[in-house]
Amino acid sequence: MNELIEKLTKWVEKSSNIVFFGGAGVSTESGIPDFRSVDGLYHQKYSYPPETILSHTFFLQKTEEFFDFYRDKMIYPAASPNTTHEKLAEWEKAGKLSGIVTQNIDGLHQMAGSKKVFELHGSIHRNYCMKCRKFYSLEEIMNSTGIPLCKECGGIIKPDVVLYEEGLDSEVIDQSVRAISSADLMIVGGTSLSVYPAAGMLQYFQGEHLVLINKSPTPYDKNADLCIQAGLGEVFSRLP
Repeated sequence: MNELIEKLTKWVEKSSNIVFFGGAGVSTESGIPDFRSVDGLYHQKYSYPPETILSHTFFLQKTEEFFDFYRDKMIYPAASPNTTHEKLAEWEKAGKLSGIVTQNIDGLHQMAGSKKVFELHGSIHRNYCMKCRKFYSLEEIMNSTGIPLCKECGGIIKPDVVLYEEGLDSEVIDQSVRAISSADLMIVGGTSLSVYPAAGMLQYFQGEHLVLINKSPTPYDKNADLCIQAGLGEVFSRLP
């Protein structure tokens, strides 16, 4: 482990264009559970599987049940940035990191101070009326009951998160691809790389070193220049 972190440290020190690609494992140390680990959402018992509840069809057909699950299991207002979020924000401020591509919807990167964050799956902090597009904050969703309705037109307020069966935002994809394709060092952390099209973005990396940090193996390990099987906090707490 020491040798691996020493190698990564050298790469970070000489790099001037780092891109970080992260998944749920980035935020687990902030107390937000992931989906696929033993304690993740996919291993908990609900009336419907989480991937069903978090689908576009379920949202339209069983909207109140969707929001019951959403408020209970997708929103963690007490969560705060951890070591990884803070280190990435430091790198950006120092001019070493050019972007964060995240599959998370929690907004913790921005809370840590990062500015160049490309949210592939949206954010719980943005909510819009489906009729008139009036914006609503996370607090307004949390303080509502049942189906949140627009105060202006009575339309249903939908979180700006990408549900199953929905496509990713094309502009966010373009920004992410541009960042990845121009990076000299790409660090991928806290993701199983099993969710597409997000995972497929790694193919656009043309830089010098690809690093994968995850507690378990991923399908892309064989393509990496360095694999570290450990928690992100353990690794990032030792980086410059």
